[in-house]
Amino acid sequence: MGKLRHVAIQVPDLEKAATFYENVFELKRVGSAVSPIGNAISLSDGTMNLTLLHFPEGTKGGKGGPDWAGLHHIGFVVEDEAATDAKIKEFGGEFFMQLEAHPGVDAEKKYKDVNGVVFDMSSHDWLQSKS
Repeated sequence: MGKLRHVAIQVPDLEKAATFYENVFELKRVGSAVSPIGNAISLSDGTMNLTLLHFPEGTKGGKGGPDWAGLHHIGFVVEDEAATDAKIKEFGGEFFMQLEAHPGVDAEKKYKDVNGVVFDMSSHDWLQSKS
């Protein structure tokens, strides 16, 4: 069984969004990344990882430009990546891309579901705070 453990939201201002979620929901900052594909701050409640993403002009991976805000993708932790890959394809999903490794960036596989919604699938978990 896959477990939902990651939600990624694209935001126009990483620090403003991170401060909001830290103060309102007491999420803990567990990581950050600055990379050629975009920038991120990861927060956690101890079970779920919320990654805030920002894609400045000239970076790839963003939706709707650098000022757009909204759900970017979700992520599932699975026990068997090969078996899950086969099930994704069997039920109409498709492989989208392998995220390249950069410092602070999880290098998971990205897929699209039957509606084109992007999701991550990985046998490793995302950074989480210790609750």
